[in-house]
Amino acid sequence: MEIKIALPKGRLLGKTAALLDEAGWGLRGYYKDTRLYRLTSRRFSGLFLKVFQEKDVPIQVAVGNYDFGICGLDWVEELLVKYSSSALVKVKNLGYGAGVLYMVASRSAGVSTIEELKAKSGIIRIASEYPNLAESFASRYRLRQFSIFPLWGATEVYPPESADLALVPAGRGENFNYALAPLTEVLSFSAHLIANKSSWESKDVGDILATLYDSLDTYKEPANADKALMTEMTGGYDYGEVTGDTVWLALPDGHQQLPTAELLKKAGIEIDDYPSAIGNRRPTAKLAGVKIKVIRPQDMPLQVANGNFDLAITGRDWLMDHLYQFPSSPVRELLDLKMGRVKIVAVVSRDLPLGDINDLRRLAAERSVPLRVASEYVNIADKYARDNHLGMYRVIPTWGASEAFLPEDADLLIENTQTGRTIVKHNLKILATLFQSTACLIGSSLPSPNKAKRVNFIIETLRQTVEAI
Repeated sequence: MEIKIALPKGRLLGKTAALLDEAGWGLRGYYKDTRLYRLTSRRFSGLFLKVFQEKDVPIQVAVGNYDFGICGLDWVEELLVKYSSSALVKVKNLGYGAGVLYMVASRSAGVSTIEELKAKSGIIRIASEYPNLAESFASRYRLRQFSIFPLWGATEVYPPESADLALVPAGRGENFNYALAPLTEVLSFSAHLIANKSSWESKDVGDILATLYDSLDTYKEPANADKALMTEMTGGYDYGEVTGDTVWLALPDGHQQLPTAELLKKAGIEIDDYPSAIGNRRPTAKLAGVKIKVIRPQDMPLQVANGNFDLAITGRDWLMDHLYQFPSSPVRELLDLKMGRVKIVAVVSRDLPLGDINDLRRLAAERSVPLRVASEYVNIADKYARDNHLGMYRVIPTWGASEAFLPEDADLLIENTQTGRTIVKHNLKILATLFQSTACLIGSSLPSPNKAKRVNFIIETLRQTVEAI
């Protein structure tokens, strides 16, 4: 009898690996920065384990792709608050990776209690990676008007300019970045063992779980096994004067920081503390009337559309994904920055006898179940499947490490690649190239007249720099 278990990447990986080692499972290749996704146990021959981004684990267990999983209770509750009848069982609190989801506000907002918040007029904007829990909070406290901004990350940097509240994870009693103050605790969480309801009721896993439970009695958390939930950067910040003429510029975090910083430097735009060694997401620039935040590129098109930013540097892939979902969005590409070049490709398992999209279309037509299309680019994936007449299909949203889904948990992957080496490494092959993506400067098609001069200066300065390279 095969038992399938989904294990987490990221914040829980180190402590989960140490616990399973203590339990004697004998896993190879499960460690920080691992590039292996499929693991086997030297002790239990019937175990098949796969490594996912933590947010994907409860979804995979709930739909029955995996019998068990380990992830934080925060992501379990994020799923259950929207899908309360989900086939998900919370089996055991594993006790490590503890934290709290706090609803926070900026100290400068002058709000210190929920009652004061409820007394405010207008729409209350809530930013979070946990949009379902954020909406549940707003409903539970009967906020009269609210808007939820679903994010990929960097939530703590949004208040007070881009959101009134943020739902963020932190350690209990931890100081918050950027002069934020907690209004209330929304959820306490730690790592949990979860199960699919059908598997829990039908599969005999007593021997396997006994080793796990026994090890909890002797297991000691390794020091510094995982990253802190939030970067330690306490105290306030001083943005100087912010007026209606202030231009808000969003710069990318992650691997695009260095090339973005180099381009801006060539353009004569000096950015202080970007990239930041301490995780500062509010760098400053020697540009009069321009303020900067560092956020996820995935979030930029929607945030520009919402009016939270005037300009942003993101990838054309994320702009296209946004426009496929919101064709009438005011966001548009202002300038191709000609860096960060990747291909958006359709990928399948190398073991499938497919040579092109026509072969995939025939395979989809022969199937009695929907074709499973996995991608971080949900809207690009949906459009590709529709445009290519792939019949019945189901798009599976992923949150990274998407190549792990093929072939067991998806049939087709829409992914980005620079060289294709990672795709080949995981026994996958490119079936088609959808388009080329580079970094681009985006903004609104209807810029504010009182900001136009500053916006146009940045556009033209970058244009001249790109053309000179």
